[in-house]
Amino acid sequence: MTSQVSAKRLTQIETHKTVKILRIEGDRGLQDKLRQLGILPGDIASIIRHAPFGGPVLIEVGGREIALGQQIAFNILVREA
Repeated sequence: MTSQVSAKRLTQIETHKTVKILRIEGDRGLQDKLRQLGILPGDIASIIRHAPFGGPVLIEVGGREIALGQQIAFNILVREA
């Protein structure tokens, strides 16, 4: 039996959970934007809240709170830490 944990999209993670960022999908522009925000594979992030009605996901990474739109958050693959 393997202990492999499957990746989930950031949009699937419940509020108040902590995750490790595994991979960022999407084009180079999206990856560059997230890098500028300080969001990189290997980082640990906490989900602060999901805004209602498809609003942004608020996360904390490296001591900073960052709001990510649903489409951007969908492209971030994580596993619970």
